[in-house]
Amino acid sequence: MSDTPRPRPSIDALQPQLVQWRRHLHQFPELGFQEQATSRFIAQKLTSWGIDVQTGVAKTGVVATIAGRGDGPVVAVRADMDALPILERNRVEYASENTGIMHACGHDGHVAIALGTARWLAEHRDALPATVKILFQPAEEGPGGAKPMIEAGALASPDVAAIVGLHLWNNMPLGQVGVKGGPSFANAAKFKATILGRGGHGAIPQQTVDAVVVGAQVVNALQTIVARNVDPFEPAVVTVGKFQSGTNFNVIAQSAYLEGTVRCFSPELETRLPERIEQVIAGICQAHGASYEFEYDRHYPVLMNDPAMAELVRSVAEEFLGRGRVRPETTLGGEDMAFFLQKVPGCYFFLGSANSERGLDKPHHHPCFDFDETALGLGVELFVRCLERFWERSMAE
Repeated sequence: MSDTPRPRPSIDALQPQLVQWRRHLHQFPELGFQEQATSRFIAQKLTSWGIDVQTGVAKTGVVATIAGRGDGPVVAVRADMDALPILERNRVEYASENTGIMHACGHDGHVAIALGTARWLAEHRDALPATVKILFQPAEEGPGGAKPMIEAGALASPDVAAIVGLHLWNNMPLGQVGVKGGPSFANAAKFKATILGRGGHGAIPQQTVDAVVVGAQVVNALQTIVARNVDPFEPAVVTVGKFQSGTNFNVIAQSAYLEGTVRCFSPELETRLPERIEQVIAGICQAHGASYEFEYDRHYPVLMNDPAMAELVRSVAEEFLGRGRVRPETTLGGEDMAFFLQKVPGCYFFLGSANSERGLDKPHHHPCFDFDETALGLGVELFVRCLERFWERSMAE
């Protein structure tokens, strides 16, 4: 990976600071809508660079506005800043000091890249043909901060004409980029189900309706939905991530509680999957004499990249990194950047950050997740080039 291109000298010089910022953020992670210290850190940096800052946007969000010399179309850069409820297992000097909370998805890197972009733009503001807004968004991991930021006016005053963002991606080697027009992240939904049985003594099962047994059969049966009710060429996921039941070894459980997630790209599946999930739960409960309660929450919509903006990012990435390092990429992960892209044309792309030679290739949401910090400078360079190319094309039209 030593052949990975380097950013321009003025951005490459920021690399030590990018690493420092990222490690500070990694050391003090905060959950969604609780990013008070993170917001203060961001605002202090931006203010020290003479950037106009608005804090408290959608509780903890920060909006930076860097005014250029011209009145060209305003472009926004988005970075999410929340962490996950995960106990970190990394043994590094910058490991999380907030027990049970960890930046296990790269959002600390996203903030560092956005800060680096803001710093570079502030230093070159006299040459900017238009204004740039940088949106530091809370709660991407849940319950979602993009929509509240939009409702709070983050895309207005001045009005944003286009938006870009990136996700550091340990599913790709360092220095590669994944980008495509159209759907790139899936619809993300959450379901909850409570199985209501009849508790009793573990040695007298005939007097009971065992919620553990019913719940276990529900979990197994839900796995057949994608396998047998969905076209094999249509991506979809139904995952049960939580199963709680029982109070003691010799007590048959009165109830069982399940939580899961559903991901797909198809609007038809988005409607059909919740219906099928409830049918499966209802049928199994009826067969065993149990009842149930069911809730389904459509969380994030499909993330749709604007084709023209995706082409812009692709051309920039190929020019900087080389054609062989850029490919189409999609995931069944969910992303509330989708709400921004429903309002203005834009592109959300993947930046490879894995380095297997250094052991920096654990998957996202893993307790030992970490990434190659060389990606930070690459991210700043890509953002700056995207802005430059956007203004170049806008002025040529």
